[in-house]
Amino acid sequence: VLYLEQLLCCVQSMIAVCRQQCAHISLQAMKVLVTILASPASESLYHKIQDVMLSLAEVQGVNGLQGLYQQHMPELMHWASKGHEHWTSFSMERAQFEILVSESGPVIGEHLDLLLPVLRTCLHPDKEPQMRLKLFTLLSKLLLKANESVNSRGQFHLYSETFIQDILVPNLKWYAGRTAGAIRTIAVSCLWVLLQSDVLSPEEVLPVQEVLMPQVLATLEEDSKTSRLVSCRIIKTLLGICGQHLDPDKLNKIYPEVVKRLDDASEEVRMAAAKTLGLWFKFIDERYERTTYRGHLEFLYRCLLVHLDDTDTALQATVLDVLKEGSVVYPSVLVQEIEAMKHKHKTPDYCDQLLLHIQNHSSAST
Repeated sequence: VLYLEQLLCCVQSMIAVCRQQCAHISLQAMKVLVTILASPASESLYHKIQDVMLSLAEVQGVNGLQGLYQQHMPELMHWASKGHEHWTSFSMERAQFEILVSESGPVIGEHLDLLLPVLRTCLHPDKEPQMRLKLFTLLSKLLLKANESVNSRGQFHLYSETFIQDILVPNLKWYAGRTAGAIRTIAVSCLWVLLQSDVLSPEEVLPVQEVLMPQVLATLEEDSKTSRLVSCRIIKTLLGICGQHLDPDKLNKIYPEVVKRLDDASEEVRMAAAKTLGLWFKFIDERYERTTYRGHLEFLYRCLLVHLDDTDTALQATVLDVLKEGSVVYPSVLVQEIEAMKHKHKTPDYCDQLLLHIQNHSSAST
């Protein structure tokens, strides 16, 4: 820290002496300041470094820190990303690159053409896991405030396909080990944040859903509760965006994995799975030939009816709503399944409510 503090004093002294002439050494001074910021020992110096940067901006007449980064960002990005193919979690250049991306605020949104290729290379599954974890942590922070960082110019959607297919999807694939599991968790979290933001339109999600859906369905089996919960929410979101474009065979690949989560150890995951199934029923249309796919519906109704007698009353109520939603698909089959299972339930109240709902709905339709 003492060494870094002395180095900082040198830069500060140069700015004080050179004043407007600092324009000639501004880029070099920024490289020194970014390197100090990137040092693990620099935490206690953060505010001092910011003050020196502001002084550098002031003597040049640029608009604060943002103006300073804007002035030098292309050169700084090229400087920091040099040799990124060989980075590890210990690389100083990686730390410098992270500082540039995280500290430059909305300026990074103007340089996605320099950011994305580096991320694509460094987040490849054959790169060091610890480095990938660090970069994904950075990415998740950026995506949480996308409009103040990577999407500050509304251009991120132009890179969304390569971001999803070349960066997120490869990191959702299963590899053995705890660190690999942590990477899948943070990758799926990044995807969730991206889908929750206003960065992508439904038209931009549609082309990548076929690549995404199988990988996200696989993460429903993760040991991490966070992964399973976020994956349920992503599937529900993807259904909401793409459901009407899914044919019966694609729909039938989704529900078996989701229905398993009704037996999850986490109540939160079970509830998310039930709500996802409720939405799944909404996308069964005339293409879903009832006789051909009867077995699928029987199985799904049966699984849901088991949880209509669940010990969790909140889940019971949600499953009742899901079955009411799903009853319109094949009411006669659901009635048969209710009659076959009703006697096994501790209380028949929910079954009776469901039968009454089906009866009333049939009468109204008639």
